[in-house]
Amino acid sequence: MTALSEYQRLESTGLWRETPDSQRREVVISLGDATLVISTMAETALSHWSLPAVKRLNSGKIPALYAPDGEADELLEISDADMIDAIERVRNAIEKRRPHPGRLRLWLGAFLSLVTLLICIFWLPSALTRQTAEMLPAASRTDIGQNILAEMADLSGRPCASPGGVSAMRDLSSTVFGQRAPQVIVLPSTAQATASLPGNVIVVNRSLVEDYEGPEVLAGFLLVEDLRRRIQDPMLYLLERSGLMATGRLLTTGEIDESHLRAHAASLLTTAPFDVELPLILARFERAGISTEPYAYALDLTGETVLDLIEGDPMRGRLRAPLMSDQQWISLQEICGG
Repeated sequence: MTALSEYQRLESTGLWRETPDSQRREVVISLGDATLVISTMAETALSHWSLPAVKRLNSGKIPALYAPDGEADELLEISDADMIDAIERVRNAIEKRRPHPGRLRLWLGAFLSLVTLLICIFWLPSALTRQTAEMLPAASRTDIGQNILAEMADLSGRPCASPGGVSAMRDLSSTVFGQRAPQVIVLPSTAQATASLPGNVIVVNRSLVEDYEGPEVLAGFLLVEDLRRRIQDPMLYLLERSGLMATGRLLTTGEIDESHLRAHAASLLTTAPFDVELPLILARFERAGISTEPYAYALDLTGETVLDLIEGDPMRGRLRAPLMSDQQWISLQEICGG
């Protein structure tokens, strides 16, 4: 029997050399079950080679040169195509069954490299951006917020700042938010009702102070914007829009390019803010003790699309002191010059 099932017996002739100094001699080569037998023409065995150890010395060339192992002196030269094919098939089958620790290391290294690449592409930028936003000092946030406000002023006009109106707005913010109340800035012309800036600043459109009979609508918009800035940190939002290079520059130099601030200011003035979930809104209004009904009707005068806000009003049937006096409200309405 041979190592290949389709052959009962496979023999060929070849040239064999026992040592480098020996003369080559013609021999008979027999493919056995686990060995390659080299014999004289009279069938006297000269050598037995273990098939798993056989090495080919000139891959792809004819005649094929073989050695019993990597360090042996013996050399066998075969020209018979059938014998070469049979030996190669046996060697390939044996090679496939052998453990390949180097291949495992290769696959493991490739996998780790892929994981590292994916981390660098998908996780590292967002992690660096979040870390930069979190570690930025309050003073730097305030400076950046004021720089964005200056860019917004160039686009929409200078902030409304009558002394009486500014004082009334400060009092309203303190009443609505309590401690750490944001600075509320009124801009004369914006496409959106509210926007948040780094440094605890909320920007509002003048229509919120001029078009309604009381401060409840303005207070409602401020509460919802406060929810947005808690869900999405204004500083983090700026860095995500500006990109990784801007984040890296801010992290290393403490500065951010003016072009990024200008683009962000324009976006805040024109891009509609994201919606906040109804349960969060109702809970926030309840904590502040403010009715959702005025805010709801400001969104939709008919009330058809805001029924949940109207019917879920946490202050329905409950009394609360006015947010501000009539005189303060009049002063606030005149913040842009009357």
